[in-house]
Amino acid sequence: MKVLILLGLVFLPMLAHGKVYKRCELARVLKQNGMDGYRGNSVDNWVCLAKWESDFDTEATNYNPGDQSTNYGIFQINSHYWCNDGKTPDAKNVCGISCRDLLTDNITQAVNCAKRVVHDPSGILAWKAWRNHCQGRDVSSYIQDCRL
Repeated sequence: MKVLILLGLVFLPMLAHGKVYKRCELARVLKQNGMDGYRGNSVDNWVCLAKWESDFDTEATNYNPGDQSTNYGIFQINSHYWCNDGKTPDAKNVCGISCRDLLTDNITQAVNCAKRVVHDPSGILAWKAWRNHCQGRDVSSYIQDCRL
C-alpha cells in the first residue's frame, strides 16, 4: 500500500503538466470552445495570437519586471489584471482564477479568461503580440488545411 501511495505522489504531478499544441489541434479546440467569431475575432486570429504569445505552449510564462507581473499560459494572460499568482503586487484577478490554472493542457480556463479580456474596451488589442504580428494581416494561413 505504501508503494502505491508513493507512486501516486511521484506520478500525480505529471498529470497536471501542460502541453504544446499543434496548430490545427489548437484551432479545433478553440472552435469547440466558441472562440470562432467571439467578439468579432475569427479562430485564425486566436491561433495567430497563441503562436506569437506562447508558441502554443500552455506552460509558457514570462516575467515583467516593470510591474512585477507574470504572463501565463497559451494566451500569456497577465497576473496584474486577470489571474492570481499570489506574488504580483496590487493584482486585480478579474477572471477570478489562479494563474496556475492557465498552465495545464486543458485550456478551458485560459479560453474563458481570454473571453473576459476581450470584453474590455481594448478587446484583442490587449495582446501586444497580436498587434505586432496579426493585426491587419492575412491570418488565414494559421488555420490552413485544418479542416474546421
